[in-house]
Amino acid sequence: MSEQPIEVQDDAGVVRLTITRPKALNALNSDVIAALSATLDELEARDDLRAVLITGAGEKAFVAGADITEMRDQSALQARDFAGQALATLKRLEALPVPVVALVNGFCLGGGCELALACDWAVASDNAVFGQPEVLLGVIPGFGGTQRLPRRVGPAMALDLVTTGRKIDAHDALRIGLVNRVMSQTELESYAAELTQQLAGNGPQAVRGAKQAIHDGLDQDLDSALALETSLFALCFAGEEQREGMGAFVEKRPPNF
Repeated sequence: MSEQPIEVQDDAGVVRLTITRPKALNALNSDVIAALSATLDELEARDDLRAVLITGAGEKAFVAGADITEMRDQSALQARDFAGQALATLKRLEALPVPVVALVNGFCLGGGCELALACDWAVASDNAVFGQPEVLLGVIPGFGGTQRLPRRVGPAMALDLVTTGRKIDAHDALRIGLVNRVMSQTELESYAAELTQQLAGNGPQAVRGAKQAIHDGLDQDLDSALALETSLFALCFAGEEQREGMGAFVEKRPPNF
């Protein structure tokens, strides 16, 4: 296993990030956040990026939470700085122009759940456990959980999970819309391989445009959002990608994007 906090693998522009602190159940500490931020520096500069997949090392945990050992003796100012560092990093992850997918294996609690929420969607193994248990420690979620969770599952369910600190299994997470699919650990790896092939074969600018339309449109009224979609749709016709895609369809051959 790599000694780096994050292992990076690249397959035709689909980048897989693995948080590698299995002995600590991949808990987020300052080193992991800094490593993710440095990795994002590189990803943001890439024109050939197709997608990002995020997971945790081992089968026990995606990310079991923030590192309580590091946080325990922080002052209020130190806690604010730590949360600010994490929030800024997760916001950058969320803002990547390509799909970002969480592959959740095992515990996905606290900061781990907040990391998954910063991804465009999540897929879980059937041993996954989700929750925002911060109130059990005398604090509230500090990495975006109070804001992204209600946007994903609705305010009532978010309040239920955040104020009780209760944990839910993968199938309950699917039922409330926290994850898109549930499968075995083996199937999760197969899904990752299939998704890598799928995203690597799609028109890269079209995928980026689709993500922009959905993300930016959600913050606008419907008429403005539809106008945005029309503009981005028309922009597709200004490049070679549309000609190749439609040409391949008419010629009954796979496109070469």
